[in-house]
Amino acid sequence: MEYRHLGSSGLRISTLSLGAWVTFGSQVDEDVAEECMRVAFDAGVNFFDNAEAYARGKAEEVTGRIIRKAGWKRSDLIISTKVFWGGSGPNEQGLSRKHVIEGALAALDRLQMKYVDLIFCHRPDHETPIEETVRAMSHLVDRGKAFYWGTSEWSGQQIRQAHAIARQEHLVPPTMEQPQYHMFHRDRVEREYLGLYEDFGMGTTIWSPLASGVLTGKYNDGVPKGSRLDLESLGWLKDELETDEGRMRIEKVKKLQPVAKKLEGTMAQLALAWCVRNPHVSTVMTGASRPEQVRENLKALELVKKLTPEVMAEIEEILDNKPEPDRRFRSNG
Repeated sequence: MEYRHLGSSGLRISTLSLGAWVTFGSQVDEDVAEECMRVAFDAGVNFFDNAEAYARGKAEEVTGRIIRKAGWKRSDLIISTKVFWGGSGPNEQGLSRKHVIEGALAALDRLQMKYVDLIFCHRPDHETPIEETVRAMSHLVDRGKAFYWGTSEWSGQQIRQAHAIARQEHLVPPTMEQPQYHMFHRDRVEREYLGLYEDFGMGTTIWSPLASGVLTGKYNDGVPKGSRLDLESLGWLKDELETDEGRMRIEKVKKLQPVAKKLEGTMAQLALAWCVRNPHVSTVMTGASRPEQVRENLKALELVKKLTPEVMAEIEEILDNKPEPDRRFRSNG
């Protein structure tokens, strides 16, 4: 396992990590979740991601019980959670000071932990001043309820505003961002955030590296029964495959599969390795409904060194979606 610093922080995080979204507390039973976590941990994975919204808190409960049962040292683990969707009450959603602090404390109860290593604002809250949220997150870090805080799917402008407030008010700034990133979703990580890596040393814990399974190739001939996209709760993802964009993505996956085969890997391993190769990615969060999936995903690390400039150029030609850099209007003269 390779470990990278989470941005410019001193925290070292495994390049591949395991998330609880969709599976823990809903799609798989606790015994399977436990085996998935044990396989990951034994392979050197030290980061396990969660959120109050996952299975309405049950995912955190499952994760907490598994860790206690396994008897792992807390110092060997990096545990995260995210706050935003905590319930249906008028103050159980969003990033108000009230919900940030109450949501974090409730998450710690479910995880049976005194603190989390990372806590994220699960989405931007346009109804709460950013300063209020920055103060609440900084409070959690100051009180030892979390070691670092970050954002998820915030715009570059919102992140810059949070840093400006933290600097002006002597508060703890966000350390990391959790964006969606994969072969078909690149602009934010590869273009919009470019200045943030240099200016603030921002790290990224990217999610959906397999584009909800599309990049595994298993949807090339339709949606199999029992797969993620067959879940009623994810019907919107299934509908996306029926669009022109969805069909184009499937065609690109078919063209990428020979590249994976040439590298002696699977399509999923190629997609994960491609994400790992980005130096601005601190960790690639994976999901799994079976321990075999965890083992297969971990083999992606063997493909990273095979992604030579020539292979990357071949992939780029197939994808044909590299974000354009911001246009420069000055002439060299």
